[in-house]
Amino acid sequence: MKAVVLLSGGLDSTTLLYLLKGQCDEVKALTIVYGQKHVREVIAAGQTCKKLGVEWLLLNFTDLKKVVGESALVSKNAEVPEGSYTDETMKQTVVPNRNMILLSVAAAWASTLKFDIIAYAAHAGDHTIYPDCRKPFFTSAETTINIGNWLDKPMKVLVPFSDMPKTDILKLGISIGADYSLTWTCYKGDLRPCGKCGACVERAEAFRVAGFKDPLLEEVIA
Repeated sequence: MKAVVLLSGGLDSTTLLYLLKGQCDEVKALTIVYGQKHVREVIAAGQTCKKLGVEWLLLNFTDLKKVVGESALVSKNAEVPEGSYTDETMKQTVVPNRNMILLSVAAAWASTLKFDIIAYAAHAGDHTIYPDCRKPFFTSAETTINIGNWLDKPMKVLVPFSDMPKTDILKLGISIGADYSLTWTCYKGDLRPCGKCGACVERAEAFRVAGFKDPLLEEVIA
């Protein structure tokens, strides 16, 4: 198996990279800058790939923010919501068609490399509001990718965490040695995690339930 992993630099995609690095014959990582405020996650992605010795491709699609409306993740006019996720606050962080764009770029690279897997780290907590994190979306995307490309063998869109809560992903990552000090979760673009946005609250809860201390709170990326 040879895989292109879509790596944001967050906890989930970093766990996925560690997992597939140990399972696949070859792994490469793809990170896309799409105008997100939390661009510090890109630094984290690069550091993780350097540590693991994984080839890392970074693409700059910053102008995408011009066509994705007023998502709180990209718009200067929209504040990142704070507190635990609710349906309403999660909707504010939706970036229209983001995962279709990411998968399309990953498919192009995987096809060129003659790799047979594109891996994405969507998890159970993403399903409620993000329609492009649900199983039917990934099934359909896989079908479309295979129809729309000349491939030596079928390409698999692998989403192994789709039924897993973040706490279980965290436990898995710790069991395989994932370095979470080299991850970034906060949706705000500050030098330290805010501890208040939905992403920070979700991460803190995962570490609390799993019974581990978050290393990022002690060793923040410089």
